[in-house]
Amino acid sequence: MSTSSYTVVGMTCGHCVSAVTGEVSALPGVTAVDVDLASGGLTVTSEAPVDETAVRAAVEEAGYEVAGA
Repeated sequence: MSTSSYTVVGMTCGHCVSAVTGEVSALPGVTAVDVDLASGGLTVTSEAPVDETAVRAAVEEAGYEVAGA
């Protein structure tokens, strides 16, 4: 198991959380996604490490942005 944490910018409601959860959950190998609306925290649990670029792309597909470079 592998766990990665990110901070998502721009989420304001439960729909935002659902959108991010849905997109990131669709990535191959992802077994769990936890999104905290208040902090913007995103925790991705997977069978093996998931490529950070893929996570960023999924978050962007949902309409949001991962903080940091």
